[in-house]
Amino acid sequence: MGKHYLVETEEGAVFTGTRRGTPSSSARMSLLSKDIDLSPDEVASTVKDKLLKERVSVQLKDPVSKESVNKYMRTANTTAYGCGLPIFSPVLSRVVAGQDVRRHSWPWQISLQSDSSGGWSHVCGGTLISSHWVLTAAHCISDRYNYRVELGKHSLKASEEGSIAVRAADIITHEDYNVLLSRNDIALIKLSSPVTFSDTITPACLPDQGVVLSHGSPCYVTGWGRLSTDGPPADILQQVLLPVVGREICSQPDWWSVLATDKMVCAGGDGIIAGCNGDSGGPLNCQNPDGSWDVHGIVSFGSGQGCNVFQKPTVFTQVSSYIGWINTVMTNY
Repeated sequence: MGKHYLVETEEGAVFTGTRRGTPSSSARMSLLSKDIDLSPDEVASTVKDKLLKERVSVQLKDPVSKESVNKYMRTANTTAYGCGLPIFSPVLSRVVAGQDVRRHSWPWQISLQSDSSGGWSHVCGGTLISSHWVLTAAHCISDRYNYRVELGKHSLKASEEGSIAVRAADIITHEDYNVLLSRNDIALIKLSSPVTFSDTITPACLPDQGVVLSHGSPCYVTGWGRLSTDGPPADILQQVLLPVVGREICSQPDWWSVLATDKMVCAGGDGIIAGCNGDSGGPLNCQNPDGSWDVHGIVSFGSGQGCNVFQKPTVFTQVSSYIGWINTVMTNY
């Protein structure tokens, strides 16, 4: 902010359809801390009032109601830590270069770490989407390692107040993940214990099912990836503006051709700035008119020739194409 995949290490194989643990019979999407039980018809009229009064978690009987929760989380008082609403707003810039972020301005950004080297080390990024769940890329996961998630981090090297590390309890990769074509490159991590939202840790919102970003939409990729193709990994979380490249352009022969499908988002491609090794799994953050942020993409792949290759934009898994899958997983585990 090199390789085809933007994982910090290529050690170990990536397995498709990874299942760890057994599905739970409860349909739980924990958002905050105190349980209430809602039917789909009650969600729209109840969630906002509850969020304004106390921190709650919502027991959903119908996964389709997730969109209603998003809507009302966005409009809730910020003391309830609504999704996509950082307490410390990011400093947005159109500078064509990666830059250190304002501390805790992307509070849903996580560091996915493995024990592959004898200690915990950063492998990929990811996005907190509820108190129990993190969204990342399938190619970040290997059956050979254990994983944990660090939340509330600004510097990966420093010990920071407000940051925590939580072990992964379950990891579910998409059952149709194709490692060769980078299709369905999406995974969900269920945390071993729920996260308490705070000034430094809050979830991102999910986009509505089927939303397609228009060409030129200004979105930001965040991560601790390498600062250049052969450069060092970032210690401080980085952000960079990556305008969306429309599918009609990204799928042209001299761009990504048939590798860019209708379930992917392309962004960047100017040959100057892009995602890089270690950014994989992290979010493409796009702001809504109301000021809240949706995670529209999951960093998936880039050019094997290097991080910043002209007409080879960073390619993301398009989150809006997988809302049904996300809801099903969150319901059944």
